[in-house]
Formats: sequence, structure tokens, C-alpha cells
Amino acid sequence: MKRLLGRLGTEPAVSENLLQATKRRAIDAGFERLRARSFADLGGVWAVEGGYTLYALERFSIDRAVLVDTGITEPVRRRAAREPRLELVHGDFTEPDIARSVGTVDAVLMFDVLLHQVRPDWDEVLQLYAPLTRAFVIVNPQYIGGHRTVRLLDLGKERYDQLVPSSPVHDNAWAHLDEVHPTYGLPYRDIHEIWQWGIVDADLDAVCRRLGFERVYYENAGVWRDLLAFENHAFVYARIDRSKPDNSETPEQAGSRASTNANDVHKRRI
Repeated sequence: MKRLLGRLGTEPAVSENLLQATKRRAIDAGFERLRARSFADLGGVWAVEGGYTLYALERFSIDRAVLVDTGITEPVRRRAAREPRLELVHGDFTEPDIARSVGTVDAVLMFDVLLHQVRPDWDEVLQLYAPLTRAFVIVNPQYIGGHRTVRLLDLGKERYDQLVPSSPVHDNAWAHLDEVHPTYGLPYRDIHEIWQWGIVDADLDAVCRRLGFERVYYENAGVWRDLLAFENHAFVYARIDRSKPDNSETPEQAGSRASTNANDVHKRRI
């Protein structure tokens, strides 16, 4: 891994322990199945300096990679300057103009980002990128504290504090929920820096299914850190081949899907 992340420049390599094995396995499973030659890594700079992008570039025969983030760092820029296959897009990946800049790719990586997305909500972000890709590779803290997807802020501050990581950012947002954030121009309640959603697997499956994708890979890596209401789950969703019979669902899965109104997932409350 150190060779991998050091080859594109002279900066110190990202420590291997910053790249989760769960996420590397999800990339391997998705890219091997799809024989992917292009991908976009959405929000992939923060904390790992584009490490998963670099991992995929070395491990697979990639022609084009796009790394999208609002916080592209100078080390990442220097690495990209030495890698002609890598494009950097500075901006919010939830904006349609940014999605158009990404263009068509074989796979879209979404690591730890869906639970933060509001206006547009997480399911609308998937809808934005669905026409542009053949697969979603997703790793996300998934909610196991109930059977339905919830907007965590709707549970009240006491319950919110019990469920999510303790953070001064969360405390500050609660103190100013309806005030406009000076950087993002949104109410504090809608910024992506805080935990926004508890997403359950059934609803993620239902949204992807509605968009024309089926789950082809899954891993439950267990409790997310010490948060008992969240588990770290990995998914690969591949575009459904309509020319083949669909035998992928069990009767139990079909029943669960039928009971889920994917179009209204983000409006549900408990």
C-alpha cells in the first residue's frame, strides 16, 4: 500500500490503516465484476487524500478516474499532476453542473457520504448519478436502530446525541439550526458536515432498484465504531440487464421491496 500511494509523487504515502479493508474489498468486487475502466470518487479527499482513487488506479486497468471534492488538497493536486488518467473536479458533487463535469463512468464510489446528504437528499443524489454509471460502490454507516430510514434531526437533540458521534460541529449546528451557515448558505440543519440520516438497507435497496440497479455484493463489517445503532455496510449495485430474466430476488426480498415506497423514502419519520 505504501508503494501504491507514493508512486504518484514525492509526498509521504497515506498510512495503510487509513484505507479500510471493507472499502478496498468493495472496490475489488465491483471493478472485477464490471471490468471497470472508468470511475468517479465522490467526496474522496477528506481524511484519506484520495487514497481509494489511487488504490483503484493501481489495482485495475483504468483509463479515466475523476476525484470530486470541495476540499482538494495540495498533495492531491501534485499527485494528480503526475497521473494523466486522474481528473480533479473541485465542487459539490450534489450539484447537477458538477455531475455533468464528471460525465459517464463505469462506477461511482460513495464512501461515507450518503448519510450526510440533504437538499438534495441521499436518494436524490443516487438519482442524479444513475444515468451516468453502470454501478454504485457504496460503503456507509447504515441504521439498525429501526426498520425505517429516519432524518436524525427529527428525533430531537437528546436522541440525536445518543445515536451519533460526539462532535463540536453537531453541538454548534443544534445551537443554530435555523440560521444560515456562512460558508454553505444553507440553514445549519441542512449542512453536510453533520450526520443527517439513518438509512436502512431495505430503503437503499429499494431506491437503487427503482433506478435500475440490483445489489450484487454486500458486506456487513459490524458495528460502526462504538455506535450501536449503526453498522458499517458495503454494497455494489450494478445496472440491471433487462435482456435477461430477473431471478435475483428471494420471495422475502420481493415482499420487503413491495412494502417500501422508494419514491417517499426520504420523507419517512418514526
